[in-house]
Amino acid sequence: MKKLITPLLALCIFLSACTSGKIDPSDVTYESTTAVTVTAPEQSSHRDPAVIVRELVEAYSSGDEDSEMRTAGLLDELRQADPLSASRWERILVLWKTADNDLVINPDVLPDGLPDTGELCLVVLGFQLNSDGTMREELLERLCVALASAEKYPNAYIACTGGPTASQDRSVTEAGSMAQWLIENGVDPDRIIIEDQSLTTAQNALFTNRILADSYPEIRYLAIISSDYHISTGTLLFGAQPILASEDSDTDTLTVISNAAYVTSRPPIQTSFQASALLDIAGDSDGAIEMFYG
Repeated sequence: MKKLITPLLALCIFLSACTSGKIDPSDVTYESTTAVTVTAPEQSSHRDPAVIVRELVEAYSSGDEDSEMRTAGLLDELRQADPLSASRWERILVLWKTADNDLVINPDVLPDGLPDTGELCLVVLGFQLNSDGTMREELLERLCVALASAEKYPNAYIACTGGPTASQDRSVTEAGSMAQWLIENGVDPDRIIIEDQSLTTAQNALFTNRILADSYPEIRYLAIISSDYHISTGTLLFGAQPILASEDSDTDTLTVISNAAYVTSRPPIQTSFQASALLDIAGDSDGAIEMFYG
């Protein structure tokens, strides 16, 4: 079987033969040859999209002078590695910026003009219970806002969300106590949806949105009800979860369209906490823990 040799190897053999006297150069006829090139299988240069997302969230939340440039670069990298994920996170970043910088917070009651139909759901975010299971003053104030809003929109659903946070009585949940209070104050029980397993705002969003998507397909719009410092985070997380859960980049089952707040003197929740919660919703629990404690 004939073997193909490269022109360089052929030249070396020829010169060796000439110098040893075995070949007279004047007797040689040259013929053009082409080297054989072997191409290795193409290797993907893309990094794990989950790693890129973690760095993207961290870069945006840092807020330093290089944040915008690093965020843009990581988003471009994510587009190459996973276009669908990039499209989702591009929308989430817009939502994040709007929630933290441009959101109008409505004190005491929901504003006019929302749909007074079963398409609207008022989401009342819980607050840690006292050790004996009773509700703290801040949670009661949030419920007053929820009641006023429920009376203003009598055809809307009300979702109470929050799990067992009483250290001495784990049978009592935030959501269960909230629902009972609303019913005692005149709200029709058929309007109330209970999510009583969550222990964090990220879980509030995950578990509540799953219940709504699975059991209440008529609901399309959400209005977040909480304390003023918590509204932007609630809006971000309840808005991001449907984006991440959607089958494509443009179709969401639920959209946050408004809010109402119990007014306090506390500052807004830090961006680093929001970043940790976003990673938690995205399924990166290790990144969420690292971000939270970091």
